[in-house]
Amino acid sequence: MTTDHGRLAGKRVLVTSADTYMGPPIAALFAAEGADVVADTAPLTGPDEPAELVASAGQLDMVVANFDLPAYGAKTVEIDDDQWLAGFDAMVHPLMRTVRAAAPAMIERGGGAIVAMTSSSPLRRMHPHAVSYVAARGAQNAFVRSAGHDLAKHNVRLNAIAQNFVANDTYYPPALMENEKFLAKLRTEVPAQRLGEPGETAELALFLATEASSFIFGQVISQDGGWS
Repeated sequence: MTTDHGRLAGKRVLVTSADTYMGPPIAALFAAEGADVVADTAPLTGPDEPAELVASAGQLDMVVANFDLPAYGAKTVEIDDDQWLAGFDAMVHPLMRTVRAAAPAMIERGGGAIVAMTSSSPLRRMHPHAVSYVAARGAQNAFVRSAGHDLAKHNVRLNAIAQNFVANDTYYPPALMENEKFLAKLRTEVPAQRLGEPGETAELALFLATEASSFIFGQVISQDGGWS
């Protein structure tokens, strides 16, 4: 991967859950490109925590809202209330609260960029049917589309990277590449027949965070090797 150093020079970026899911590669690339990165590692599940974090982070040009929870499988009739709520508490509510907290200052300054790390799992049927997990990820994507269109008139670009089959410790750790059953699934279900590289996601997040994507608002962009 090559970079043109300085693409984020002078920019201040908040990356949530910077130690998990896609946080590490995104934080590393943004810092390498000259950004002042606020790399937060709290889960932000408390109602006031996102607003407190945004307030303490200073003037933000960009936010990467990166939230994850290991996929959990349950058929519809087997859904447990606590399990159902856990996905929304870990991924949906923190995303909304982070956007709600960051947007006003961006609006006042005439613009900004927010990139949400979501999933393409709601874009086609999952097997096994992880109904609760997919519902939470689907809610994230729906929020980005609706809120992204609402914020467009203020030049605040809210978009999502809906990924799947990208190497990361939460969903696709290195040990999976030694599992023959998984490798067979990769060859038959993913048109690209490989896992995506974390750096590819980081580059897409960088594109969505910069003025290179100045006419993109409220989009959920699939990055899953053609799976969806």
